[in-house]
Amino acid sequence: MPNTYTQIHLQIVFAVKYRQGLIEKAWKDDLYKYITGTIQSYDHKMLAINGVEDHIHILIGMRPTQSLSDLLQDIKSGSSKWINDNKLTKRKFAWQEGYGAFSYSKSHVPNVIRYIHNQEEHHRKKSFLEEYDEFLKKFEVDYDRRYIFKEPE
Repeated sequence: MPNTYTQIHLQIVFAVKYRQGLIEKAWKDDLYKYITGTIQSYDHKMLAINGVEDHIHILIGMRPTQSLSDLLQDIKSGSSKWINDNKLTKRKFAWQEGYGAFSYSKSHVPNVIRYIHNQEEHHRKKSFLEEYDEFLKKFEVDYDRRYIFKEPE
């Protein structure tokens, strides 16, 4: 779209189905590269990606040429297929339905990048659900507790 100028920074958070700790250190960097490739194939800008065994955080500069839900559908379905095709887990891998997306001004981007890069340290002190609940409250997102990420089985 000529003469269209945007600056959209989004942190996206999503979890492994039932928050099972299936993302292993041995292949998580390859997973992040796969997801980065998906994001960049749509001309969005990858700013940071990291996570722990049961969820990931992504910070992108998003172009207005695609809906966020379509992008997340492609990321989650493609990466699940990649994990399963490469037999990286003993059981079938799937992402949980839904995601969180939170917007930031350019001045906040360096702090968000640091936050994402320090996920392992951060989650020694706080669970994913505590973290996610804080995001929803901080960004004043109305939500129904019944639909927050499901507990591990």
